[in-house]
Amino acid sequence: MSLINKIPKEFYKLFASKYREYYQRFLISIYEESGRSYSLLGLTERECCAIMNEWIAAETLDWSEEQFDEEGELLTRSNMAFVCLKHLEEWGWLRKDYDESLNSYVVSFPEYSQLFVELFQRLYSEDSTKERESVLAVYSYLYTYSADKEKNNEILKSALQTSQSLLRMLSNMQEGMRGYFDELSRQRSFLGIQEVLVNEINNSDSKKYAILTTTDSFYRYKEAVKELIDQNLSENEARRQQFLDQQMQLKLQMESEKSVPVEYTPKYRRLERAVSLCEEAMDIIYRIEREFDAIERRYNKLIEQKTVFASRAAARIRYILMEGAAEEDQTVTLVNLLNRSSCQEEILTKLADRMHLTERFHVITERSLFRKRDSERGSFEPQAVVREEDQREDLDSFVLKPLYTGKEIAEFRRKNIKDGRFTVTRDTVQSIEDLEKLFFVWQDATEIAENDQEISIGEELENEEGFRFSELTIKE
Repeated sequence: MSLINKIPKEFYKLFASKYREYYQRFLISIYEESGRSYSLLGLTERECCAIMNEWIAAETLDWSEEQFDEEGELLTRSNMAFVCLKHLEEWGWLRKDYDESLNSYVVSFPEYSQLFVELFQRLYSEDSTKERESVLAVYSYLYTYSADKEKNNEILKSALQTSQSLLRMLSNMQEGMRGYFDELSRQRSFLGIQEVLVNEINNSDSKKYAILTTTDSFYRYKEAVKELIDQNLSENEARRQQFLDQQMQLKLQMESEKSVPVEYTPKYRRLERAVSLCEEAMDIIYRIEREFDAIERRYNKLIEQKTVFASRAAARIRYILMEGAAEEDQTVTLVNLLNRSSCQEEILTKLADRMHLTERFHVITERSLFRKRDSERGSFEPQAVVREEDQREDLDSFVLKPLYTGKEIAEFRRKNIKDGRFTVTRDTVQSIEDLEKLFFVWQDATEIAENDQEISIGEELENEEGFRFSELTIKE
């Protein structure tokens, strides 16, 4: 049964949800944490909710308005992780199993879900394509096959797949470069050309191109790859001929002994299998060689296109410097409107007041000539800079900033829980960090309190270090 048939119908609801990005981020976070977890039993539902809450706390979400999901449930800061985890389990993205040793449900990823989550990782990660689609990877596969005693053909198949991926990547780069040629030819201003150049530099294809020409230099490994191809071909041909000679000797020996036909002996079958593997390996190596020749041609063409693109951008800039961009210049448009307007003086006066001009404006016409400055304006007199008085901080507007992660605050809260209650004593606060963490615990308990919590504040306490704080009890 193929994996496509195991996917439930509700699985694709995630892609139709308005919270699609949040669901994808949740899945990536849980998937990465499950790989780093020290527990051999897996992540529990409570741990998954904690991971999701950490991501929610790191993001800037607007909770000022009521937000309902596609299932009609109200999402808030306190229940979003629980609701989203429940939907992911119902839709088939996650699978929960009851573990008796943990006395709780353990979350795992079905095989089909892992494929999608790994795809999400590559889509959200900028570094996911650095090791794939590289000349260095092809060289590594060929070198590994050359040093492998068993001559596993799966290594060559991986090299062939990487070569095909690299060829497709170069082809996509060429198509993208043609698109930037069209965008560049439509620009009529410096800002437009600058935007096209910046987009071309920052896109993913240019980053891959930079890797291909620097750390994974094509010309650095091109000759080495060709040498490995020739070496592996000659070695496979020699091994194939050796196996054929052994077959022939075995056949002559069996015929002289007039025993069982040689085709039915295990040794003859093993030699026949070895010959077929050598022929398969040679066929794969020939295909890698053809792919690599195509890669070389496309790589050289791409470098040529990059050079042409740079020369066209420079020519476009020179054209604008010589001809100008009057059709898109707002200043020229304003001057033309003023020339045709009957309220020219009034518009210029209001414009001067709005721009806070220090001198009277002058209208420059075709008959305007260069003149020296009027002596009435006076000489330049520098003035000392007046330093403004320092403003005192308004302590009433002081707001604590979140300097601690959710894990640190949860650990502080867990240390001070006795008999199911979070209790603050004189020994609870030993430093200013503990005092700030206590503030965050109190803030979470009061502002986003859950219905099943009882909060009581007692008398004011003071410890030996001089910290003052109120007695606080939170009953779960």
